[in-house]
Amino acid sequence: MFDLQIYAAGLAVVLAMAVAAWLASIRKHDVSIVDSLWSLFFLAMTITYIALAPALAERAYLLLFLVTVWAVRLSLFITLRNWGEPEDRRYQAIRADNEPGFWYKSFYIVFALQAILAWIISLPLLGVVLGATPLGWLDFAAVALWLVGFGFEALGDQQLAHFKADPANRGKVLDTGLWRYTRHPNYFGEACLWWAYYGFAAAAGAWWTIIAPVLMTYLLLRVSGVALLEKDIGERRPAYRDYIRRTNAFFPGPPKAPADA
Repeated sequence: MFDLQIYAAGLAVVLAMAVAAWLASIRKHDVSIVDSLWSLFFLAMTITYIALAPALAERAYLLLFLVTVWAVRLSLFITLRNWGEPEDRRYQAIRADNEPGFWYKSFYIVFALQAILAWIISLPLLGVVLGATPLGWLDFAAVALWLVGFGFEALGDQQLAHFKADPANRGKVLDTGLWRYTRHPNYFGEACLWWAYYGFAAAAGAWWTIIAPVLMTYLLLRVSGVALLEKDIGERRPAYRDYIRRTNAFFPGPPKAPADA
């Protein structure tokens, strides 16, 4: 269930993509474009693994379809969201902390780092492609989990975009729809997607690739996701403090009663 040459080819592909995006970011003076590239890393690696695999089972084609739908939607959503906007404030902070010379430091701090992380996390995708077992109940369970994850991520993104598009909501906190039950439905959905991909890998016999969904969940919770976004949000948006008190951070659940209830 592992082929070092095929796996290494995936790394070569994403590093080439990272170099191209890094060169474009120097011209634009904006490294935010790496966010649009993140999901496409996985699509490119899935295609690479499939192209180089000696044989393919039905599960590989199912995986390609699901990864394509997820990757294209997420990349388009982020690209349209960031179009015409200044560099994301997260990257502005990283830029400020790494001047002078951020133009070249950004290659390994931002682009190469994300490419390598994506490569490590792609292990279940490789395991699925190289597996030869027939589809079974675990695959159907993985499809169900994927649908839940995709729904949370896509609907959560759409609800937030619609909320931000209304000038009347400036300074307010979105606490309706999926955002009533979790402060980060899109991140919860993303985690579900990766556990679904692991489900396919486990069904293919690549149970050892569990490091990938564990790492992705950790990143979403403790590094680039929930922890980073909420680091100082209570100071910038006081209304968010009450939202934190009454709404689960990650796993959906019923909102807590108001403090004066």
